[in-house]
Amino acid sequence: MAGIYWLISKVMLFWHTVWDSILPDHRVLSTNWQWVLAIVFLVITVRVVLFPIFVKQIKSQRAMQAIQPKMKELQEKHKGDRETLQKEVMKLYQEEKVNPLMGCLPMFLQIPVFIGLLHVLRHLRPNTSDHQMELYGWTKAEFLSAVDARLFDAPIVAKFSSSAADLINIDANSTTVKIVAACLVALMITTTYLTQRQMIKKTGWNTDPQQRMIQKFMLYGIPFFTLTSGWYFPIGVIIYWVTNNAITLAQQYWVLHKYPPPASATTSTTPYKSGGAKVAESKPSGLGALFARARDEAAAQQRTNGKAPAKAAGTKATGAKATGTDAPADGPSRAPKPGAKPINPKKGGAAKRQSG
Repeated sequence: MAGIYWLISKVMLFWHTVWDSILPDHRVLSTNWQWVLAIVFLVITVRVVLFPIFVKQIKSQRAMQAIQPKMKELQEKHKGDRETLQKEVMKLYQEEKVNPLMGCLPMFLQIPVFIGLLHVLRHLRPNTSDHQMELYGWTKAEFLSAVDARLFDAPIVAKFSSSAADLINIDANSTTVKIVAACLVALMITTTYLTQRQMIKKTGWNTDPQQRMIQKFMLYGIPFFTLTSGWYFPIGVIIYWVTNNAITLAQQYWVLHKYPPPASATTSTTPYKSGGAKVAESKPSGLGALFARARDEAAAQQRTNGKAPAKAAGTKATGAKATGTDAPADGPSRAPKPGAKPINPKKGGAAKRQSG
């Protein structure tokens, strides 16, 4: 991991040098923005490098959505035979060239970066020997500057769980550190949840039980992990996480609106609220809603038109059979009443001429 620590340090130091040449030396709003922006642009650098993989992730998710009808057929065909179902599913993945793990690949590739930054920030502490300061390409001046760097007067190397002795060593106030760290953890949890919710809301829940389990873990498990572990992360690491989530949200929004998922994926198969309660299925919005409404109205009109002729035809046939005439079904019946005398058309015509 020494190579990763060295690489992370070099990227941070590069961006710190860039911003140090632009921004003033003193703190603004009790913040050393040179170091905060160095962490932010570390995230941006990583995301630019991983962007092609992110595109592959989106393509993989679309491919998984496209094979959902076949997945459903396999589940119905091999219901109760889990082993055969798994074999058939793997065969389907091979035939369609779909890799279900590709959806999590960008996150997995960012784990070494996250661990590297966590190690570097934990390495930044006072009372360190000169030899230790110069590890991973740091100079003594850069090392001491980073140790003293702050966000709203809370050192970026401090954490919510820092002991009183550790905070005294870096001249930090315990209350300030806890407030800043708690706010950042809340942002980290919120952006982590919204990142996954945005994708699931747009594409819907997967019909494959295993994929649905992964979706639920990403939606609820990861935010819970950040809640329990965020208290032990240095503030600089939480800045990295929040920035990464914000970029992911923006990136996903652009991709999902530029290249919307298939229509079949816009409706959730088993939609749930954040609390887990089942709710009504999601409906398309915007132009999709207009087209869906027009389609439903046309279908209803066709059903109405289809029933009316059948009813009229049936009435007509009944009338013809009962009276022997071809009277229209919707007008008054012209058949004689039972017991009435038949009218002689000739006599009726002569009487009419005489009266005239």
